Amino acid sequence: MIIDLLKNGEKCACNLLEEMEISQSTLSHHMKLLCESGVINCRREGKWMYYSLSKKGFEKVQRLLDEIMEAAVLLDTEEECSCE
Repeated sequence: MIIDLLKNGEKCACNLLEEMEISQSTLSHHMKLLCESGVINCRREGKWMYYSLSKKGFEKVQRLLDEIMEAAVLLDTEEECSCE
C-alpha cells in the first residue's frame, strides 16, 4: 500500500498516516525497512519525514527478481503429493 501511495510522487508521513489509517509507530517501522532496503527515499523537513520511490532501488529489485527467475526451476505442474 505504501508503494502504491508513493507512485504518484513524494508524500509527507502525515499524509501517509491519514491515508493508511495506521499508527505513527507502525508507519515508522515499515518506512525504516523500506528506506534501509533502498526502495524508498526519505528526507526530513522540520519535524516531518517525506518519502518517495527510489528509481535505483527499484532497478536493484528488478535485477534481483530477474536473477531469481533465471536461477529458479519453474514448474507448472498439477502433480499431487503421494505422501499419504
